[in-house]
Amino acid sequence: MTAGKNGMTYADAGVDIDAGNALVDRIKPAAKRTDRSGVMSGLGGFGALFDLKAAGYSDPILVGATDGVGTKLRIAIDTGVVDGVGIDLVAMCVNDLICQGAEPLFFLDYFATGKLETEIAARIIEGIAEGCVRSGCALIGGETAEMPGMYPEGDFDLAGFAVGAMERGTALPAGVQEGDVLLGLASDGVHSNGYSLVRKLVEHSGLGWDAANPFGDGALGEALLTPTRLYVKPALAAIRAGGVHALAHITGGGLTENLPRVLPEGLGAEIDLNAWTLPPVFGWMAETGGIAEGEMLKTFNCGIGMIVVCAADQADALADLLAAEGETVARIGEVTAQAGVTYTGALL
Repeated sequence: MTAGKNGMTYADAGVDIDAGNALVDRIKPAAKRTDRSGVMSGLGGFGALFDLKAAGYSDPILVGATDGVGTKLRIAIDTGVVDGVGIDLVAMCVNDLICQGAEPLFFLDYFATGKLETEIAARIIEGIAEGCVRSGCALIGGETAEMPGMYPEGDFDLAGFAVGAMERGTALPAGVQEGDVLLGLASDGVHSNGYSLVRKLVEHSGLGWDAANPFGDGALGEALLTPTRLYVKPALAAIRAGGVHALAHITGGGLTENLPRVLPEGLGAEIDLNAWTLPPVFGWMAETGGIAEGEMLKTFNCGIGMIVVCAADQADALADLLAAEGETVARIGEVTAQAGVTYTGALL
């Protein structure tokens, strides 16, 4: 090594390796909270190891999912309320996994920013760990990328990757037929889809993020940052009880586009829009933007974050089980012999 030189450093270029190391130390306890059977090694290595046999699987099929939080991040950045977007990130991935019938096993995150602010990054990743705890999966690795010049000051981006497993022959959807009952599980608000329109509606309303919430308590920005609900544990309980033929996570595309993804060709569904109460946030958005009912139904979850398609003779028992697991359940319709989704009643 040449001595005596005092040239440029990585820190001079805007990348602080010490801050990255401090972040890893800060988040280790949060990651430790997510440990579960099967984890062999976690943070700190070049890769993470997971033992499917130790997790209880004998003939497993792996299922992968990846997603982000979308432009909901813009609200989190602008308000500084970043604690819930990590939960959103996990939910968007693991709620998809469960629709395949898979149990989420582990999660990895990608956090990118122009300048690493340890406190902000830690709050985000601690939210990711909380989402993992709630869904029973382990946070076993990730990447923190500090990239000067790539992001404006204060901005960041998030992506998540979840891996789950199921025993061979148990994949969903399976056995969906005419007459199956649709059980709708209530959402916790807008979740993480449609936020480009949400932000436009707020701009149109003339309100700021710190304005009084026009459809409930607190500030508008914080209300719109309510995290996506995690359906994993109740859904797994329902699957294991028997009678579940399919699950549909209601994300981008709303009820209109997501339910048909789990229905066999030629079958459709009829949904009674009077079967549940529309949460106030959706009524406010529809009124603010003059949004038509059809547009609402294919853009937002409209109060139903997950649909369980189940055998008619087990629908009542499954509804009771899901309610006991903490879900708000509504019998919203049934599978029909006519392709596509049709609606009765009125949403607005």
